[in-house]
Amino acid sequence: MSVQDTADERLLRAVVDLLAQKAVATPAEIAERIAITDAASPAQGARMVARAWVDPEYRALLLADGTRAAEAMGIPMRGAPPLGVLENTPELHHLVVCTLCSCYPRAVLGYPPFWYKSAGYRARAVRDPRGVLADFGTVLPEDVRVRVVDSTADFRWMVLPLRPAGTEDWDEARLASIVREGDMIGVTLVSP
Repeated sequence: MSVQDTADERLLRAVVDLLAQKAVATPAEIAERIAITDAASPAQGARMVARAWVDPEYRALLLADGTRAAEAMGIPMRGAPPLGVLENTPELHHLVVCTLCSCYPRAVLGYPPFWYKSAGYRARAVRDPRGVLADFGTVLPEDVRVRVVDSTADFRWMVLPLRPAGTEDWDEARLASIVREGDMIGVTLVSP
């Protein structure tokens, strides 16, 4: 250990060594999990959304089994809770929240944004979903139903947002580039 090692680095190394000594996980397995975690980002979910917009078979898989759909895109889901995907329609808009803590589909969206974990967002999303949406600049017509869905430790959710008009001739990569994290939580709408 060098003098510049932080206490956190030393603690991490000690935990990795202990896990290896107890045959719980090898350093290689731990390094693999760290690499998977580091690769997770909203770009992963955006690729899934874009594929669903252009490929009806993939869309059906995504809505039936989000975990298998993620794995079909090369996103490792081993050890993650099952992933459900909620489809927004012109009549129904989904808003995802975790009312107890911050359960979040990290494998496909990366780390949750700071506001997602806040007590204010968690409570208000259930109590006043349209107000929360308005805070993000999302104003839906009154005839669009808003459904709040609770992510849990046992099941994670993400939203398949509506594909914006005017993108019919766009390829998958271009579509993925316009999908934001908030679109897949349901607080924002995709715009070209």
